[in-house]
Amino acid sequence: MYISETYVRVRYGETDQMGYAYYGNYAMYFEVARVESLRQLGMTYKELEEMGVMMPVLENKSKYLSPARYDDELRIVTTIRDKPGVRIRFEYEIFNEAGKLIHQGETLLVFANKISGRPCRPPVAFDKVLEPFFK
Repeated sequence: MYISETYVRVRYGETDQMGYAYYGNYAMYFEVARVESLRQLGMTYKELEEMGVMMPVLENKSKYLSPARYDDELRIVTTIRDKPGVRIRFEYEIFNEAGKLIHQGETLLVFANKISGRPCRPPVAFDKVLEPFFK
């Protein structure tokens, strides 16, 4: 299992009239956490794309527990619980500055060949960086 942490501050333009983070922005927070999670692992999205692999989202799930507010610094804990095959699932827990769990979510992505668009296995280099976490 691989776990990482990313921090995001709720910007004014991401809030609604009540000062709460607009619900649609959570997908963007997931993306930021996912990209940074891979970067912390030692593999970037850009490198995966250069290896000929794209990672489109198949599913996006959100469970809103409490609102995030303007200027809150959010801590996003991203977990890859299972070793990826053709698909990879990211789980997210978002905590506010007080450490309260305010959101849970997950995304399911597929590794796809950049040229054909067909599902494929992750690159060997990606498997290699994840290997220590799934022994």
